[in-house]
Amino acid sequence: MLNGVALPQKEPLNKPLIDGFKEELVVSGYSERTVEMYSCYVEEFFSFSGKAAEFVQREDIVSFMARKRQKGASDSTMALVFSALKFFFHSFLHLNVMEDIKRPKKGKPLPVVLSKEEVKALLGAIGSTRDRLMVELLYSSGLRVSECTNMRVKDLSLGERTAMVRGGKGKKDRLVIISGTWVEKIKKYLASRKFQSEFVFSKENGSRLSTDTVQRILRIARERAGIQKNVTPHSLRHSFATHLLEAGENIRKIQELLGHSDLSTTQIYTKVSKDELKRVKSPLDDL
Repeated sequence: MLNGVALPQKEPLNKPLIDGFKEELVVSGYSERTVEMYSCYVEEFFSFSGKAAEFVQREDIVSFMARKRQKGASDSTMALVFSALKFFFHSFLHLNVMEDIKRPKKGKPLPVVLSKEEVKALLGAIGSTRDRLMVELLYSSGLRVSECTNMRVKDLSLGERTAMVRGGKGKKDRLVIISGTWVEKIKKYLASRKFQSEFVFSKENGSRLSTDTVQRILRIARERAGIQKNVTPHSLRHSFATHLLEAGENIRKIQELLGHSDLSTTQIYTKVSKDELKRVKSPLDDL
């Protein structure tokens, strides 16, 4: 604003390139959220460096990533920043500016898993029928939050107690199990719903719920239930896998239900299954 006259907004540096980058990500099959995060980090980098893309050097990227780390960026954020810049410079612009920059090491903390008692307490703290059924589906089927919010009524096979996840992580479809008790409750809920929607869970105008809405529902329920753990939609997915493993289910079946392409990803649940460890008999008892 100058003398009461609004000045034109300055266009972000390298905007045409960033717009093209977004289109490249979409064509490559990346999710809407990944497109948003990658382009955000690339824009942030250019704002930091103040350089046109063709003049960027290795030192500019190292300085940017060092600044992110100094400001408290987590391991997962640092890995995401690296992937965004790597795709932009290497795959999109075909520049070798990141050739010898190593990917930040990412820690591997054990997943947060709720006990069965905590799951019961969490569900009991949710008053809304829709919200409770949604959280039950997350836990009973091991869905990712986006898979739950994108679930359509036509993808439910209630008679067979299964559902089809369409376009999950990696754009893969997969079959998941659904609870028998949940089947009866969802039938009543859908029959009583006073609006039309293609989605199993939606707003009253029929549109899809956001993942932020689900996260907020869980945060409120966790506080009401007095659970100290950080409960997220992924915590329920972790709990689903761990409780199946503790019940003696085959780990390869769990791998398929979760949609893991690599068994090693599923094997982390062998480290958090305390009931399995308790069943191991000490060799001293056999002396």
